[in-house]
Amino acid sequence: MKRSALSKAVLKRLPSYLSYLQSLPEDGPSHISATCIANALGMGEVQVRKDLAVVSNAGKPKIGYPRLELIETISRYLCYDNTNDAILVGAGKLGQALLGYSGFEAYGLNILAAFDVQPAKGQDKPILPMEDMEKFCRENNVHVGIITVPKEHAQQVCDRLIQCGIRAIWNFAPTHLDVPKNTLVQNENMATSLAVLSMHLQAQMKIKE
Repeated sequence: MKRSALSKAVLKRLPSYLSYLQSLPEDGPSHISATCIANALGMGEVQVRKDLAVVSNAGKPKIGYPRLELIETISRYLCYDNTNDAILVGAGKLGQALLGYSGFEAYGLNILAAFDVQPAKGQDKPILPMEDMEKFCRENNVHVGIITVPKEHAQQVCDRLIQCGIRAIWNFAPTHLDVPKNTLVQNENMATSLAVLSMHLQAQMKIKE
């Protein structure tokens, strides 16, 4: 199955499997079953088995998947072995936190620079003026943009990123973005996540009552 044919739900679950597999001791069992992964993550066994079948045919009944091989296979399938350069727009507290986080490279993302109306010097990664953004993207062949500006400025920034040749946008602004069909937007909606946490806590409280 081609990556483009996968649902976003499957693509969102695969990193969870990978994270769990990577958390296991290096001297752990050489094979692992879909049942084991499902139990550890609180998921359905059938769903996990179907998802893993998309990326690997190495699983065997009563034996499972070669653990280290499965880690490598999922990483490769998610393109974590193929680094994509990115820029970030909006160097506030959230933007600078993302800019300074070194763990993205393990997932195939390398933030080259940030852009802001207030550029700064002396950073490990530069915070450059907005007027330099298009030239920077063209010269460095950047196709991924990260938006961490307030929601009232997000669409304007999004439009500008597209003009710079950006094809994929990671949006942290709590607003909908209108983009061309060939541009992908992945929204990180913190309000949604907090709502899920709140509902879970309320349900747990009712059970205790």
